[in-house]
Amino acid sequence: MKLVKNILSMSLVVLLSSCEKFLEVNPKESISDAVTIVDRTSAETAIRGVYSALASGDYYGTSFQSIGYLSGDNIQWTGSQSQVQEFINKKVNADNATISSAWVAIYRTINRANNVITKVANVTDPQLTQALKNQYIGEAYFIRALAYFDLARTWGGVPLITVPTVNPTDNVGLKRSTQAETYAQVLKDLEAAEPLLPATTDRFRATRKTVWALRARYHLYQKEWAKAEEYASKVITDVTNYRLLKPFSAFFANDARGTAESIFEIFYNGTTEVNSHRGQWQPQTNGGTRQWAPNDALVALLNDPTVGGNRSTLVAKDNQNRWYGNLYYRNPASDPSYIIRIAELYLIRAEALAQQSKLNEALVDLNLVRDRAGIAPSTAATKDNVLLAIENERRVEFALEPHRWFDIVRTGRANTVFGVTDANRLLLPIPVQQLLSDKSLEQNPGY
Repeated sequence: MKLVKNILSMSLVVLLSSCEKFLEVNPKESISDAVTIVDRTSAETAIRGVYSALASGDYYGTSFQSIGYLSGDNIQWTGSQSQVQEFINKKVNADNATISSAWVAIYRTINRANNVITKVANVTDPQLTQALKNQYIGEAYFIRALAYFDLARTWGGVPLITVPTVNPTDNVGLKRSTQAETYAQVLKDLEAAEPLLPATTDRFRATRKTVWALRARYHLYQKEWAKAEEYASKVITDVTNYRLLKPFSAFFANDARGTAESIFEIFYNGTTEVNSHRGQWQPQTNGGTRQWAPNDALVALLNDPTVGGNRSTLVAKDNQNRWYGNLYYRNPASDPSYIIRIAELYLIRAEALAQQSKLNEALVDLNLVRDRAGIAPSTAATKDNVLLAIENERRVEFALEPHRWFDIVRTGRANTVFGVTDANRLLLPIPVQQLLSDKSLEQNPGY
């Protein structure tokens, strides 16, 4: 696999090929960067190509998400591929195929975003208004911010590429930035995106509100508690458009999508655009492989009426009495990928408030999430206990979403919770293919 940071300009593929009420799209098409982004039509195609890369099976379709929860303590691997067990064992090797495919997919997404950011501003087409230019460029900035955020929290510092890659040798020798510099790029892109995007509500495309939501998560990771509280509140207070739905399953069951629970999710139509996630979770009787499944500890938590409450709908039993995850269940595979939900914003604000010793306010937010799950308010009374209650709530609330590993790493509790004593293991190794392609790219310590 060629070094991603050196990839040639790639064809831009339209993501959401039907269902115009979510995103006004045309049938799936492809257009070369050599001739793309010369008018409104090609600019639209280009930004769809960015979303398509974000939705790919190696990014938020399956591979990258799997890193987040296979590395935690909720999921077991039922298959035979040792490279998947590496995540569960917290001993991932540099030749692991999943990290390689995710790295490639993320940089592919960045390159497509770079093309939009660089080229759309210079297009002369009366139909491509300044408002549309701003929107497309703002969306590209947001997605690039998300991509670098994911790189930073997974691998630490990475090569920062902010212009389109045209030739294979364009970025040879470009050294890794630090993790702090990579996070700084995330904030820079979010700050660039915010004024360009409309202040509307769209659950499938980036808007100003989507930026606020990611900024809340970003500031939480940076331990900037007041800022995390501020940006979470910007979204939470928009109660007309964002709210916790009852019961918990309302945001995903019965083919639901784009509900008030969702701040940003990826749409798949199940035909030309599919989400391969469901095949890994569903049992053979439902046309899946059940290659990863909830472990005994998670099943016990979800089925405990005082802990899981009505979140027990996340798991079900097959005809062999085996538990399986049921967040991704649609056939054909049109389940959304849930990137940011309003429940996360409540728990981000709760954590930020608790860190500022505003315990009563933190408990209000925490208990709203618990109430939606049908469980009693938390009885935590001290700062440490409130923070632990929030951590435990996140574990069950996002049981089948890619938060657990990153949550425990960012709070410095990997040794206590996961038994990870080697701090080098808190970042994944740079894929070996990348190291072989560019000798200037340095491996993370300990690998």
